[in-house]
Amino acid sequence: MTERTIVITGASDGIGAAAARALSRSGDRVVLVGRSPSKTAAAAEALGADFLVADFADLDQVRTLAAELQERYPRIDVLANNAGGIMGDRATTVDGHEKTFQVNHLAPFLLTTLLMDRLVASRARVINTSSAANLLFGKIDPDDLQAETKYSANKAYGDAKLANILFTRELHHRYHDQGIDTAAFHPGVVATSFSTGSTTLMRLIYQTPLKRLLLGPEQGADTLVWLATAKPGTDWVSGEYYEKRRIQKANKQAYDPQLAAALWDQSSALVAGHSAPLPS
Repeated sequence: MTERTIVITGASDGIGAAAARALSRSGDRVVLVGRSPSKTAAAAEALGADFLVADFADLDQVRTLAAELQERYPRIDVLANNAGGIMGDRATTVDGHEKTFQVNHLAPFLLTTLLMDRLVASRARVINTSSAANLLFGKIDPDDLQAETKYSANKAYGDAKLANILFTRELHHRYHDQGIDTAAFHPGVVATSFSTGSTTLMRLIYQTPLKRLLLGPEQGADTLVWLATAKPGTDWVSGEYYEKRRIQKANKQAYDPQLAAALWDQSSALVAGHSAPLPS
């Protein structure tokens, strides 16, 4: 089997690191991307893998990451947009965007679109880590996309995870006929450090003895690894939302094609440094 190049963001810990370990064992070349230079280097060294560092709260770092990936890798067979997390009080990034929205949606959107020519040429698959929070908390308000008038940490996270699914569906719509396969997935409630720094009550599940009741990172990474290795079109369906290797029902907004298209256009405008209104 020809060695593939698999890029995994959020790969220094948790689900991303577990997926990197599994995919490295299968003989793929895995490129780890993380925010922490020391943690990412250590995770990569343990696998004998390449790594790059980027903080998704800074879109210039995402642009640099995309350029480095294009320079180093003639093919990118899988892009796993796994980086993300739930935040605390509302904060804006250096780019002026609400942090939850940028880290979980805008940054992976930018990375994917900057790499699009390489991904199309490689007939790649793009895998987006979403969450059941899209159902529990997500309700995108086209007039308040970045929670400027109504904010809670849970809703911001739910909206961002819903945006991941809308992005997946629109990516399929726009690029599947050019060879792109894509899916979003919910990893389950996994014992990771993703809620570190959050003020949401959800952190109590992840940072107390209740953590023992959660899935391990390897279990959480299972669907990601399956989507990266199984055959799209045969084993899984492009454009869908998965949990435990099965298509799952997402938030009803996820199936609104007008919202998906408008979110894509608005995201493009925002990462270009200006905004365009989403239709109500």
